[in-house]
Amino acid sequence: MAVYQQDWSAKWAVYFPEKIAFKEFETGRTLTYGRLNRLGNRLAHFLSRHFGLQKGDRVAVLAENCLEYLCLFAAAQKAGFILVPLNYRLAPPELDYMLALAKPKVALAESKFQHLFDATTAFHTLPHRWSVEALAEVLLAEEIADLDSPFPLVPVDDDDPIFILFTSGTTGFPKGALYTHGMLFWNSINTAMSLIVNTESRTLNVMPPFHTGGWNVLTTPFWHHGGYTCLLKKFDPGAVLQLLEAEACTIFMGVPTMLKMLAEHPDFEKTDLSPLLYIIVGGEPMPIPLIEKWHNKGVFIRQGYGMTEVGPNLTSLHQRDAVRKKGSIGRPNFYVEIRIVDEHGNDLPPNQPGELLLRGPMVTPGYWRNPEATRSAFVLPEGASPTADPMLLHSRGAWFRTGDLVRQDEEGYLFVVDRVKNMFISGGENVYPAEVERVLVQHPAVSEAAVVGVPDEKWGEVGRAFVVMKTGLPQNPSEAEQELTQFCNSRLAKYKTPKQFVFLTALPKNDTGKIDRKALKSFSH
Repeated sequence: MAVYQQDWSAKWAVYFPEKIAFKEFETGRTLTYGRLNRLGNRLAHFLSRHFGLQKGDRVAVLAENCLEYLCLFAAAQKAGFILVPLNYRLAPPELDYMLALAKPKVALAESKFQHLFDATTAFHTLPHRWSVEALAEVLLAEEIADLDSPFPLVPVDDDDPIFILFTSGTTGFPKGALYTHGMLFWNSINTAMSLIVNTESRTLNVMPPFHTGGWNVLTTPFWHHGGYTCLLKKFDPGAVLQLLEAEACTIFMGVPTMLKMLAEHPDFEKTDLSPLLYIIVGGEPMPIPLIEKWHNKGVFIRQGYGMTEVGPNLTSLHQRDAVRKKGSIGRPNFYVEIRIVDEHGNDLPPNQPGELLLRGPMVTPGYWRNPEATRSAFVLPEGASPTADPMLLHSRGAWFRTGDLVRQDEEGYLFVVDRVKNMFISGGENVYPAEVERVLVQHPAVSEAAVVGVPDEKWGEVGRAFVVMKTGLPQNPSEAEQELTQFCNSRLAKYKTPKQFVFLTALPKNDTGKIDRKALKSFSH
């Protein structure tokens, strides 16, 4: 296991100290690589001295894209802290579970999100509670000699985490995927070898920081390669078009819903996007007419596939194949190994759908404080003991199970066929039915519930909930739907709340008594 020091800010501070690394659109504030390195040192010293943070301690953050967040990352690289980005779109019960699981030594929020932390039990039990505004005061202070000196190097292993990234769980509870220093490095290498990423690269990041896409699709690879990133707190099609032109962006990443909104904006045709080499698209397949509209604009579309636990930049479809191989997620990136297997683990020939397995240095070692989920995520290597430490599986050649059914054609191009875990994607966000169902059945009037994804023109897919009430069919379905919507909204992120409700006297079951989701899918169309 490699032991090394990754301090990208310190390196670029030597090579290009005056070069702007990041800009915050809303405020116009910027960070040069030199200042980013100095503030990273300051923050690493401050967190160590004032809060007693050491390598491996967690720092939970509830904030939008901002320069302070980036300084935290710089400090984490220097000192070995683990960042726990939390989703400000979640409800307090969801955040409470994550805080209790991660047990951060410090938790900080932007003031506008503080009420979410305050409404949890776990937040009030943490050793240190801070705010982004207080952090900003530390960073804005004049030079502090004893804090701005280089932070003593803290060696890290490949498998030492720099993030805990929460993903929705198939059991109804979120899992904290460990994102390591090794994953960070190899994802950047895979990205740069697939795309064009160097010191001249420029991008606009509209993906949220609680999502691996916000950190690891372009932001950290650009940071590693000395590029430039402009941060936007929220997606706004007019502002994005304006910035893509004004910032002369060379690469942009978005989900199909975003690209549809951009293409339909009245400023689309007159916006100069000539510096844009291509747009990276992930989350769900992009319709061919939309691809062609962007191609006619002179902007190429590159679709890909990724996941929080691996990469996330795993496959890429070259722009020249965007139409010829419509629906494909492309071919594996350079340091990504794949297998496609049947339910017995046997490798399948071309065009036979099976589960996608992944292996390589960009694979997570597992889930935070969840050995059962870690063990079930990997195919045990031959001769491995079922009782072996699950955190060692990936380093011993185990294959990661994606839970996605794919097929590979004769030319090596991959196509997603279905999602083994019943997950669906709404507006680029993964939604796991089990998580929503767990909330629905907590309602005192609900006996059973099942959720499936159904097509939606705006969001790609939305949830349709099939609900059995304890008193039978409701006399006023619209009133019952409104009540369940409000109930879900108070406990779940709004994108997880079903947009449609169907009330049944009983859910269809198969011979083993499990909910027949195929029947519900048929019912949905």
